[in-house]
This record gives sequence, structure tokens and C-alpha cells, in this order.
Amino acid sequence: MTRPPFAPQRLRVVTRQIDPVEDVLAFASAADPIVWSRRGDVLVGLDPVCEFVGGAGASDAASAAQWWRAVSEAADVDDPVGLPGTGLIAFGALPFAAGSARHAHLSVPSVVVGRRGERAWITRITFADLPSQPFDPQPTPYGSYWAPSIAPGAQGPEGYQASVRAALEAIADGAVEKVVLARDLVGSVPPGSDLRRLVRALATGYPDTWTYAFDGLIGASPETLVTVSGGTVTARVLAGTIARGADAVADDAASVALATSTKDLDEHEYAVQSVLRSLRPHTSAIVAQEQPFMLKLPNVWHLATDVEGTLSDGGSALDLVAALHPTAAVAGTPTAAALALIAELEPFDRGYYAGPVGWIDGHGDGEWAIALRCAQFDVHAIPAGGTDRIPFTAHAGAGIVAGSDPETELLETRVKFRPIVDALA
Repeated sequence: MTRPPFAPQRLRVVTRQIDPVEDVLAFASAADPIVWSRRGDVLVGLDPVCEFVGGAGASDAASAAQWWRAVSEAADVDDPVGLPGTGLIAFGALPFAAGSARHAHLSVPSVVVGRRGERAWITRITFADLPSQPFDPQPTPYGSYWAPSIAPGAQGPEGYQASVRAALEAIADGAVEKVVLARDLVGSVPPGSDLRRLVRALATGYPDTWTYAFDGLIGASPETLVTVSGGTVTARVLAGTIARGADAVADDAASVALATSTKDLDEHEYAVQSVLRSLRPHTSAIVAQEQPFMLKLPNVWHLATDVEGTLSDGGSALDLVAALHPTAAVAGTPTAAALALIAELEPFDRGYYAGPVGWIDGHGDGEWAIALRCAQFDVHAIPAGGTDRIPFTAHAGAGIVAGSDPETELLETRVKFRPIVDALA
């Protein structure tokens, strides 16, 4: 476990442009991929050279940010490519809640293969006091297709509706204004399954989302927690969801219903204000769209609002992650009361689900999403060559406010499970 004070070893970082790569994902580990992808731009990490593993709880984001700042300041970087994702980089994920069995985790890969637009590159990261050892990663063929087993988890459909009713009572009593409740599915895949197939299915089916794989967590999130690029800070808030219609007429009707739903608009406003409050101390001229827009995904419509500001305090993407998480979109309002209610009503540890996942570079820039539409594989639980199946857990949630209906919220979780369940199948 890494703790301050930090004394990082100096890293040597060399990035070079390479010929275009058609399938960057083929370079990733089949058993435990590290991937970040959206709209054809892909980052793949291999063989960590150093890591940060924090203590229990999401509050360790601040320690992760401090560790990364020390690592970055000690690094010797040679990066003539200069694109987002080149040079020194760490991938990471943080748990949703304090006390989780999952800890804040940053990993600096020894090799990164990346593509952005028509340009591709390889970054090699080594300890500066060790002799350079050229390493040319090679793509590997995908393994055979596999089929999962899937079953209800600790919170089944009836239990979930009971939790929603309990949450509505808490809202009526004034304990919270909004709370986001999740339920779970559990399953397993055969030993030796090539998990890159799941990543590829999600990236192909949901190209406008952030498709990610890190520490056994694989998903496709539509929600940007925060991005930092050259002093500009952006975020996308999603709250309010309805399933897509079966045909064009039904789909238009669903969109209109969501856009005019008082319940969903109220839920969305809670989430937007949560993000603005968290970002204002770190930014100047921060603005949010006056009205949410309709974000169309293959399975759902979302109410969405984009937020943009200028970084004013020199903070890094991880500093903003620490300030933002958890937002009202995945926890509720007021935050502390909502978290307490979640801990009371959810019979499981969310782990990384609904926590931050993404990457950060040596300048403090990076892209971070909220870990949604995902499954957590216990990739380290099965010894190499073992015959036991690899277990996984998937989560999906819905925002509960005054006027919520337990059956409707259950149906919303079923729609949100669809991306990961379809990709698994």
C-alpha cells in the first residue's frame, strides 16, 4: 500500500509515432485488459511498471492525486508526438464509497499503444536507473467466443422494489431529496476467456460512450465525470432515463415523455447543481447549458447537460475527480444523507461501480468517466491455468425522487443492464 510521504523512482518516458494501427485492442492483455476507447480513439496499457493502491474509501482520491503529482515531477519525458494520451500516463479507478473492499488504484503501464484520429504511437515507460530494453508489443489473436452464466445477485427484483419504497419513505420524511439505488447481477465466464471480446462488443455497440477496462472492470459509460485539457474543464451530466421505443413513433413519444417529465427534470437539476457546486472552487467562468438536451443511445434516451469552465487553481484531473465524486447523479442529494441511505438499503459493496474510471497524464490532463454499464470480473481470483470459472458482478441503478414508482425504476435498471448483458452474450 502506497502512503505519503512519497519518494517515487524517476521514470524514463519515450513516445514515438508509429504506422497506423487498425486494431489497437488486439495489443491488450486477453485475461486482464487495460483499455480506454471512444469513437475510434484507443489507449491500451501493458505490464504496469509502478502502481498506487490506496486505503479504504473514495476519499483516497486526494492521496492518489498527490502520488501522481510526485511521480510526474520526477519523470524524464521525451514526447515529440504531443497528443492527448501520449507521454507519461496512468490508468485508474476509484471505489464508489468509503469502506469499500476496492481501493483507489492507479497503474503506470510499461507500454502504451495508442491511436487518436489517423495517428498512432507507442510509449515506453521504464525506471530511469535501469538500462533501456526495447520492447515491441505484438497484437495477439482473439480467443474463442464464450458464453456466460448470469443470475440475480444479492438484490433481486422484489428486494429492489422494497428498497425503492423505503427510499420514498425517507424522501417523504425529508431525510433526502434524491437517492440513487442499484441492484446487481452475478455470473461467471469460462476459464481462459478472452475479455477483449467483451470490450470490443461494447465499443462496437456503443461507440459514443467511454469504453473502458481496468483491474477487471469492463464497461461502456455514457457519463463523463470530468475531462481536463490544456486548462479547459468539461463534464457531462446525465440524469433522467427512458427506454427507446420499439419503432420511430414510439421512440419519438418516449423522447417527448422524458423531456417533459417533471420528475426526471427535477432529478436532472439536482445532478447539474451538484457538479457546479463542486467545480466552482477550482474553475472560472464555469457555465452549464440552460436546458438539458436529449442524448440518444442505442438502448435509452438520457437527459444530458454539458458543463464547461477554465481551470483556475492549477489542479489536475485527479484533483477534480476528488472534488466531484460522488455526484448527485450516482449518489443523491444531500450527498452525505444519500450515501448513508444507500449503505442501509443496498445489500452489497458497489466496489468500482459508479466510481471514477479513466486516465491522467504528466501534465495533469485526463479523461474520467463514471463507471456505469459495467461488470467487475475477479480476474485475480483464479490462478493461472486454473479450471474454475471467472466470477463477475454487474450493477445498474436508478435515481429515486418524490413521485418515483418502484416498478418503473426496476424497469429502468433492466434497460441499463442491457449493454453489458448483450455484450456478454
